[in-house]
Amino acid sequence: MEPIRVRDLMIPLEDYATVSEDADLYAAIQALEEARERYRQHPYRHRAVLVYNAERRIVGKLSQIDIVRCLEPKYEAIEKTEQLARFGFGPDYMRRMIQEYGLWKSPLEDVCKTAADYRVKDVMHTPGQGECVAAEASLAEAIHQLILGNHQSLLVTRGEEIVGILRLSDVFNKICEMIRACRR
Repeated sequence: MEPIRVRDLMIPLEDYATVSEDADLYAAIQALEEARERYRQHPYRHRAVLVYNAERRIVGKLSQIDIVRCLEPKYEAIEKTEQLARFGFGPDYMRRMIQEYGLWKSPLEDVCKTAADYRVKDVMHTPGQGECVAAEASLAEAIHQLILGNHQSLLVTRGEEIVGILRLSDVFNKICEMIRACRR
């Protein structure tokens, strides 16, 4: 049996939500909603938007957490916010941080009115080499990268070009399918 390759599970770039790095958050949200509508029947909807530059090359990823995080600019004062929970900081510590940093003091309705002021390029995540995997790589290699990097997705490359995205949810779905096949 031939090994499963990343290309077998990836979502091709043309089927994924994309937006220009010069777009505002409103345009990014629109692109995400349109992609979700196209994949309505799929159990795992898109949760991020891939960002392209003037040459139409993918240069970043804008996730749901990136969008929500940017609406409260004071998070920039807190280093490595995404790692705090991993280090065992409990709910009491997290609540004290809200008070100490004055997070979310403005009502959400007011904060969200400023979303159009944010440019995608200022909010997006620029993936590192550890967040890319070759289309011809084995599924085992991709799983290894997802686990060690604690990633929800990997950008799929063919040479220097990004050609798609491999989502953890699709990998998990494939693994579940394989486990069910073993019981038959």
